[in-house]
Amino acid sequence: MTFTAAPTDTLFVLVHGAWHGAAHWGPTQRSLAALGASSVALDLPGHGFAAPLPSGYLAAKQPGLRTEKSRSAAVTMDECADAVLETLREVREHARNVVLVAHSAGGGPASLAAERAPALVDRTVYLSAFVPGGRPRFYDYLSAPENAGALGGGLPVADPDEVGALRINPVSTDPDYVEELRRTHYHDTPADRFDRWRTAMSPDLPMAVPSSPVVLTPQGWGRLPRTFLRCADDRSLPAAVQDLMIAEADAAFPDNPFTVRTLPGSHSPFAARPGELAAALTSVRSS
Repeated sequence: MTFTAAPTDTLFVLVHGAWHGAAHWGPTQRSLAALGASSVALDLPGHGFAAPLPSGYLAAKQPGLRTEKSRSAAVTMDECADAVLETLREVREHARNVVLVAHSAGGGPASLAAERAPALVDRTVYLSAFVPGGRPRFYDYLSAPENAGALGGGLPVADPDEVGALRINPVSTDPDYVEELRRTHYHDTPADRFDRWRTAMSPDLPMAVPSSPVVLTPQGWGRLPRTFLRCADDRSLPAAVQDLMIAEADAAFPDNPFTVRTLPGSHSPFAARPGELAAALTSVRSS
């Protein structure tokens, strides 16, 4: 968990998406601090610099990468939500307003945490993130027709049923593979920084994150004010899928619809334009 403090009554709890970690929020946290906002970024189980790696991941020719069982295979959605809840409990007493921000696949654990302890959260923010308000599993939206144009289909390097994770290869030396990873997640990140961002990613996404159902209720998650920050040129989770999740959540919870704002660019504004992302978040806290 990384922490930045500033004299404010609002604190942002930042939950990363698939294959990322708390460190990827660093530039956004610095921008938030410059705007007078405090923030905490956490690592979900199986992610971050403490995440277990396949044994041959950093070796020449990466032996076993396509077949070795992931040491994160047993991670559950409950454990991921518990990591979010632990952070929320730690910061609740230090801030009058706690804003829970989730990116991409982090929307599942963040939503479950908010459902279980809504008193710990004052607002939820989804940054091109999975919203289980209409369909309970992230896979339910990834398989939707609206997602047909998404990039990244060539990134998995192993059978998820065999290794127990969605495994990608962020340190690949194959230029075609690296280019697909760039186009999927980081197409508008400055070229001289992209390698730094991708090599900090973890290879294994525990299968529970996209496949476990998250059930929400009006008295739990549904009672919280919520904002969706759309990424207009997202190639990993296209705008059409983002809009579908928003519409279905609003239909399921009509008494408390999303406030929707649109950001320019890719799935990873924390890399491409962290200052703009921080400004959008600080504007959300007063809405």
